[in-house]
Amino acid sequence: MPTYAYRCADCGHSFDIYQSFSDATLTECPECGGDLRKVFGSLGVTFNGSGFYRTDSRASGSGGSGSSSGSGSGSSSSS
Repeated sequence: MPTYAYRCADCGHSFDIYQSFSDATLTECPECGGDLRKVFGSLGVTFNGSGFYRTDSRASGSGGSGSSSGSGSGSSSSS
């Protein structure tokens, strides 16, 4: 289940709670009864596998930019 962070707009009380996606959003502060707001934070993203780093090599036979530079040099040598 996901963890949601809430903060009260009136008293500033903040807390985290485990809630299911189907659960209703909390709207009342348990400390003072004021309005609650969800707090959105940053999250970490991790890319696993090959192909995400500049040092990774391409698969052979991909063509890519090598074929376009090869055709350009071929036309200049025939002139």
